[in-house]
Amino acid sequence: MIIALLAISIMTGVVGVNSISLKQKEKAYAAREQELMQQIAMEEARAKELEEFATYTKTKKYAEEVAKDKLGLVYENEIIFQEID
Repeated sequence: MIIALLAISIMTGVVGVNSISLKQKEKAYAAREQELMQQIAMEEARAKELEEFATYTKTKKYAEEVAKDKLGLVYENEIIFQEID
């Protein structure tokens, strides 16, 4: 009888320790899940911005900006003012 009680108490102790360990892991996993959900939201927002930029790059306004800024092109009869230092 004493051996049975000893075995039961050891098993209860092991289950208790494992239960505490599992609860700690559960908290860690919940925190990681929250972090990943935030990353997903940020990446979805970034994907939306990239999609909007891709749409913008197909417009005439974007082509004009690139032509002016990168290539230095201007319309005929357009006057360009430059600041003198």
